[in-house]
Amino acid sequence: MQDAITALINVSDIQGKYLDNNSLEKLQHYFHSGDMRSRAATTVSANAKNIVTKTVAKSLLYTDITGPGGNMYTCRRYAACVRDLDYFLRYATYAMLAGDASILDERILNGLRETYNSLGVPVGATIRSVQAMKEVCTSIVGTDAGKEMGVYFDYIASGLS
Repeated sequence: MQDAITALINVSDIQGKYLDNNSLEKLQHYFHSGDMRSRAATTVSANAKNIVTKTVAKSLLYTDITGPGGNMYTCRRYAACVRDLDYFLRYATYAMLAGDASILDERILNGLRETYNSLGVPVGATIRSVQAMKEVCTSIVGTDAGKEMGVYFDYIASGLS
């Protein structure tokens, strides 16, 4: 896992150059948004269970997926889905704090689509849930922090596509 600072410095270091104006502007934005990101992470941590519950209600309940024969039918499958959504929320929060999506590749996305396909987990429903989580999270953390978190939810959804 990297953070925005390390990622920018590593690129310049590999090239043997000083940070250019674009890199310095990115760092300034990262530093200026630090308080907002910290408050958002605190809010997500305090409301994680509520966010996941609202996400499931918004995107999965009362659909074919939760009925008999659906992929979330039985308590065990339902619990696994809720667990995965909680992972997505936690790692999106980590990525938002770091200002870097690399942890999402390392801890969530590498091999997940293939695993879901082999287990018969409907990827489309998972992507809809991630997008619903983005909406629920934005309603709880606010518009600015929601936009920042949304970048990482979109990254997860894109990685599952």
